[in-house]
Amino acid sequence: MKNLTLSAAKIAEIVGGEIKGDPARTISRVEGIRHAGKDDLSFVSNKRYQHQLEASPAGIVLVCRDLADADASARTLVVCDNVDVAFGKIVALFAEEPPKYPATVHPSAVVDPSAKLGAGVSVGPNAVIEAGAEIGDRTVIGACAYIGHQVKIGSDTFIAPNVTIMYRCVVGNKVILNPGVVIGGDGFGFTPTPQGLVKIPQTGFVQIDDDVEIGANTTVDRARFGCTRIKSNAKIDNLVMIAHNVIVGESSILVGQSGIAGSAEIGRGVVLGGKAGVNGHIVLGDGVQIAGTSNVQKSLPAGAIALGTPAESQRDCMARLTLPRRFERLKKQVEELQAEVEALKKK
Repeated sequence: MKNLTLSAAKIAEIVGGEIKGDPARTISRVEGIRHAGKDDLSFVSNKRYQHQLEASPAGIVLVCRDLADADASARTLVVCDNVDVAFGKIVALFAEEPPKYPATVHPSAVVDPSAKLGAGVSVGPNAVIEAGAEIGDRTVIGACAYIGHQVKIGSDTFIAPNVTIMYRCVVGNKVILNPGVVIGGDGFGFTPTPQGLVKIPQTGFVQIDDDVEIGANTTVDRARFGCTRIKSNAKIDNLVMIAHNVIVGESSILVGQSGIAGSAEIGRGVVLGGKAGVNGHIVLGDGVQIAGTSNVQKSLPAGAIALGTPAESQRDCMARLTLPRRFERLKKQVEELQAEVEALKKK
């Protein structure tokens, strides 16, 4: 981290927060609330973690509105409307500069003469760029990355080491593909015959729109026909599986190890929790939220919240999960009534 000292007053100015406590108090580092010391800035974004705030010796803490009345005698609080965004602004001030990539082609890289490289492109060691590929201005192609035939990549995109983008796929501007991402591998398509499984040609491509980020070792399969598409500003975690002909809507979030089967359509602003699965050929409307480890087997309307296997509404899921306890209570009541009946019979 950079060697930097900030006062509570300056921090409040940067994040647009309100100071509670000593505005002259200073910090020189940022840290999580459980590990922060008196010279550190930390944050608490939810009231249920108030006990961690009270136990922490952190010098300055960014807190949510629900904690505006917390004790500030041992520390200075900066009350914010959005703590996560505010903390991100301060962390950025302390962050070291990211690595600089020279606008050159490394001698060990293999670039086909027909490939077109824009101004300021960086191509790392042992990268391969095939015939007909087009790379936009200031894009970085990391070490050992593979850019297939006729691939088109926009400007200011970062392709990390060991990324594979197969033939004819399209990647937009300001996209980040983290290490090990595979774009455009064949979709899983086979037809059973008396002679065995016959491979179905996967003739389409993948299109990644602007401002998308895809996490390490995630795979996006080539369409069987047409295109598999990740729309702008979608954020995809590590180890996510996106099958052929899937459409992921703008600003959606897919958390680690989630998977989407072929031809499913995910609307705008959808959130899939970790290990959630989505069945093929269904539609999730805008703003749908799926809890982690859930299995979605049918289409859901916009704004729906679903959880469980099979995924269902919160109300239905809680009713099903509480049914065993309700049954036990009912069983106990029946046994008590039976005992009363037997007692009456004896009288």
